[in-house]
Amino acid sequence: MSVERTFSIIKSDAVAAGQSGEILAIIQKAGFKIIGLRMTRLAEIEAQNFYGVHKERPFFGGLVKFMTEGPIIVMALEREDAVKGLREVMGATNPANAAEGTIRKLFAANIERNCIHGSDAPETAAVELAFFFRSSELL
Repeated sequence: MSVERTFSIIKSDAVAAGQSGEILAIIQKAGFKIIGLRMTRLAEIEAQNFYGVHKERPFFGGLVKFMTEGPIIVMALEREDAVKGLREVMGATNPANAAEGTIRKLFAANIERNCIHGSDAPETAAVELAFFFRSSELL
């Protein structure tokens, strides 16, 4: 296996609840190196563009509203098998189905307010990383 990069967002619900530090600690304990990190707030157009793949889905409007309601933390992460590893650490999208000890089981309120986003494939990670970070920002 080789080292790969992935992208993650600590969503506005977790930031507002003061859970960012605990989430970051879980990610680091799972062996991820943080190579980029920034707190930001998405404009509506940015959220629409970032989640554009879901544009035709019924939850799109609510997702955009949720992602623009407060600050988020965007992260570039690195480790072996990073995409798959982060998805395991995050847990199922619906926290009711997430494994014990996963981020979503510990912190997510429900399937819509699920506290964290992570890339679903290396190709997606590359696009998502470029959306938020210039390559010169990734250390």
